[in-house]
Amino acid sequence: MSDWQPINGPLAAERQGRHGAPRVVFVHGFTQTANSWKPIAQQFADRGLEVVVVDLPGHGGSAGVRADLRRTADMIASVGGRGTYVGYSLGGRVCLHLALMYPHLVQSLVLLGAHPGIDDADERSLRRAADDALAEHLLDIGVDAFLSEWTALPLFGGFQLTDADRADRLRNTAEGLADSLRMAGTGEQLPLWPRLVELNMPVLALAGAHDAKFAAIAQQIATAVPTGRWALIPDAAHAAHLQHPVAVVDAIVTAIPAIPA
Repeated sequence: MSDWQPINGPLAAERQGRHGAPRVVFVHGFTQTANSWKPIAQQFADRGLEVVVVDLPGHGGSAGVRADLRRTADMIASVGGRGTYVGYSLGGRVCLHLALMYPHLVQSLVLLGAHPGIDDADERSLRRAADDALAEHLLDIGVDAFLSEWTALPLFGGFQLTDADRADRLRNTAEGLADSLRMAGTGEQLPLWPRLVELNMPVLALAGAHDAKFAAIAQQIATAVPTGRWALIPDAAHAAHLQHPVAVVDAIVTAIPAIPA
């Protein structure tokens, strides 16, 4: 298998696998980078697919890029093209925007731990203030200390970063992550719940079995879209693709329209 090859575009991105084969685009979550998806993406490249991984604005090789969710969806679409889109958390929210903006590009959509947005305007305002405060805190303490606090949140169910994971996330800058929170945080996102009915592609909503909040949201997404399914990843919390990658691969396989024999 050849090495990962860079893709020219507005965001740092790489591809792997057979050019012209069905494509799967993987989009990471907050504080992560494209590398967080590579072990899973590689398995799909080994199955004869073409895979693409992208660094979101404020992260990794795109640390100097600033964009809100809609502009980020524009940029992901330009490097991802037509295929199955798989997004985790922040990446899932980006992929939701992309699927609504460019439905002709999205053959199927896989959302892991993704939130379509906060309906209540007052709650959304409170979350926006909390995201702003978290961004200031991140700038005060730096990325290393912030990663320790972030991954210790109950949301992640005791997940521990490996030394390699931490080193990769330390490529992020405090300024880039803070601006990601301010520009693309859940508090800044307008709710997409009323628009889920517009999604005209198969949608698979996933969540970790120990992530009760997002398990309920996954079920609600699957019910709201015309062609939706949902599934839980066993023995995993929010970052299920890192905690139980084999089960996540098995779930994604069911969502890809055509896998070469």
